[in-house]
Formats: sequence, structure tokens, C-alpha cells
Amino acid sequence: MSLAVIAGCSSQSTQTGPHLTPEQTRARVVQLMPSTVADRQGWAADIQVAFVAQALAPSDENLCSVLSVTEQESTFQADPPVPGLAKIARTEINRRASKLHIPEFLVRSALNITSPTGKTYNQRLDAARTEGQLSAIFDDFIGMVPLGSTLFGSLNPVHTGGPMQVSIAFAEQHAQEYPYPVAQSIRHEVFTRRGGLYFGIAHLLGYPVDYTQSLYRFADFNAGWYASRNAAFQAAVSQVSGLPLALDGDLTIPGSYAVGSTERAVRLLGKQLGLNDNAIRRQLEKGDSLAFNDTALYRQVFALADRQQGAPLPRAVLPGITLQSPKITRNLTTAWFAKRVDERRQRCMTRAGAAPLK
Repeated sequence: MSLAVIAGCSSQSTQTGPHLTPEQTRARVVQLMPSTVADRQGWAADIQVAFVAQALAPSDENLCSVLSVTEQESTFQADPPVPGLAKIARTEINRRASKLHIPEFLVRSALNITSPTGKTYNQRLDAARTEGQLSAIFDDFIGMVPLGSTLFGSLNPVHTGGPMQVSIAFAEQHAQEYPYPVAQSIRHEVFTRRGGLYFGIAHLLGYPVDYTQSLYRFADFNAGWYASRNAAFQAAVSQVSGLPLALDGDLTIPGSYAVGSTERAVRLLGKQLGLNDNAIRRQLEKGDSLAFNDTALYRQVFALADRQQGAPLPRAVLPGITLQSPKITRNLTTAWFAKRVDERRQRCMTRAGAAPLK
């Protein structure tokens, strides 16, 4: 299904807003963007094209949401530098080599091979400052050096990138309507301003939700689509069943038929819900779409929890996830990320109120 069709089903306002010409949209983005950003016209043009390509309304709320995520993730840098990147990369190489019992001298020898750029992989690693540069090194290393494919197979270990730090796997899955010519690969496009914005905007706004606050979209941007809705469902299940659950938004174990803690807790309620294990599983598997809201499982669990609480429970909560990445040196969470982005959105909306649409 296309991103435009998905977004068109949304019950939040990604589709509703002013009907602006491309010139008006670009001008509005420039108005809303922090004044310190370099090449504001260029950023505005790439955002405007992404909005048109995905049939998104250029409302202040939508534009401010995009600008706020971009500012949080990269401070408006197409391929932002990462402190200590060479060390992070070497640690990952050595970790994989150790796991496969590959001697260190073989790794050193492989990294001293001259790469297609004329420099050794060691030299390129030492000079790498951005994830785009590192991704290119790993692409060459995997394709040119036998040890590279042994360590990484065909999978480049750089998973996110660009000005909105979007998942490269997500971009590759949603590349059908990408509006630009692809000279090298979708992976390469993610590390450009236009590509990183296009796929980041798709990840942020290109799916239907019934949230009442953008805060929960920001949490989903970090934790995965519908993580905030699913975390609220987990909270309701925990209350009714009495079993403590991690509010991580994962209703089933991804890529597995094993029974996870959420599914196990729901099964305890099977008789009250009038649902057998197979029916519970089928409905939990809809947790990656808005359709889960319409399942008997979702409705009945919340009916039980609301009745027990004596008041309606929240239908969206911030997932309780600690962020894990070699790039992160502090104890950060999805809630922290969502709140920081929402603070930026609020400042942007204040600027919008002070700068009437021209």
C-alpha cells in the first residue's frame, strides 16, 4: 500500500490543513525554521517535495513536527558527525571477529588492504566522521574483502542515518514512490538531505493514528509505529491480569511464533474475553496497524480495565524503553526523546503564531 493511501486513512490531521502552493509551503518552512540553519531555502524545498509526494498537508503542526525531529536528531545536518565514530566501528568489527573466533592479526591485515578509493580501510576508518562515510566503508569492505563478508554477510552494520536518523531498512521498504532518481542505492539516498527528509517524514507522518497529541508520534518515531498505542494496551492488560509488563509496545515477539510476556498475560484473560489462544494471537499480530483498535481483543481489554479503574484509561502512553546504541553515552529513554522533540515543536508553534502565513 502506498504511503499516500496509508496517510489518507489517518484520523489525525496529517491530511488536513491549508492548501498551499509549493512556493507558499517553502516560504512557510523558512519562517518556521530556526534562523541559524544554513541553506534554509534548500531544506525548505526538500521538505516541500516530500510533503507533495506523500500527499501530506503542510499544516503548521505537521511542518513543526518534521522540523523538531530534524533539529533533535541532527541540528539540520544532512549527514551529521558522530563523536568517536572510528572507535565505535572498530569495536563492532572486533566484537564480530571475536564471536567468530577470527584472530586479531587477520582483522588487522584485512583493514590494511587498499580500498577502491586508493586508501586502506584503516585510513578511511580513521578519517570517518559521519555514518554516511562509515556506511560507504562497510559497503566496500563487505564487497571487496573476503573477511568483510565473513564478518557481516551482506548486511551493512550502519542501520540509521541522515538528518532525521531514519532506519535504512524502513527506507528500502518504502522506496516505491521515492520522487528522485536513485544514482547508487536507497541506502546512499538516506544519507542525503533530500532522501533523509523524505523517508524520515514518511516514518513520522505516513501512517494513520488516532492520537490526540503529536508527542505520541514522536515516541513512535523512536520506538516504532504504534508503540504508544500498544504500550497503553499493555498497561491495560497488566492492570486486568495483575501481571507486570514492560510497556515496550511489542505485543508479540518480532519474527517469532514464541509466546511473549504480553501474549501470555492476555491468554490468562481468554475466558473473560471469550477468545481462544489462536484468536488472541491473530489479533495481537494486528498491533502494527490501526486495525488493532477495531479488534474484539483491544475493545474488550479496555472495557475490562476501564470498568476496574472506574474511569477510562489512556489509549496512548509513552513507551518505557531505554535507548541502546553505541552512539549514546547517556541513560536516555524513548520518553526523554519524545518530550525533547515536543518541546521543540511547541517553540516552533509559538513562532508560527507570531509569524502569520503570508
